[in-house]
Amino acid sequence: MFDRLFGDRRSDPALADRIPPGQYLTEKFPVLHYGSVPSVDLARWDIRIFGEVSRPIRLTWDEFRALPRTQVTADIHCVTRWSKLDTHWEGVGIRTFLALAGPLDSATHVVAHAEHGYTANLPMDVLVDDDVLLADTFEGEPLTPEHGWPLRLVVPKRYFWKGPKWLRGLELTTADRPGFWERYGYHNDGEPWAEQRFSE
Repeated sequence: MFDRLFGDRRSDPALADRIPPGQYLTEKFPVLHYGSVPSVDLARWDIRIFGEVSRPIRLTWDEFRALPRTQVTADIHCVTRWSKLDTHWEGVGIRTFLALAGPLDSATHVVAHAEHGYTANLPMDVLVDDDVLLADTFEGEPLTPEHGWPLRLVVPKRYFWKGPKWLRGLELTTADRPGFWERYGYHNDGEPWAEQRFSE
């Protein structure tokens, strides 16, 4: 069953140093999420930055798409134990996006808000890493609805649940606040190389 869903459990020994403990290499891109795929009307869609910022902002789809673009190649790791290497994403780098709102020094964490009330939490020092971006393109094509179209957060150095699909806002906060899966027992940090899957 695992092999049919995620690919071959055996990894290439030459790639072993890129696959965290307990993970299996796959060429597929499994679809896993809580709830149904939302229906999105781009004419009414927007993305926000709010909370501990000097300039709360709300951008339409066209305004978001007009921002400077960047590309990231990254390995991704799901808490359900699959890893996919050398994935290619395009979108807006997180630092470019945050700069629009002017994060305050008091901002220590972020809560990412997505459709259906889904949330995920991260420390600011993890969020602002060089390879974090708001992605609307995967492997040269627009995201499919099942993979988060029109926009998802990509945080390669954390398990994939930390990068919500169907992203609608980033709330900067003065303290940590557990997200959806963290409240149901997932680890608060979700670092793959430390196998931080579930809270103790």
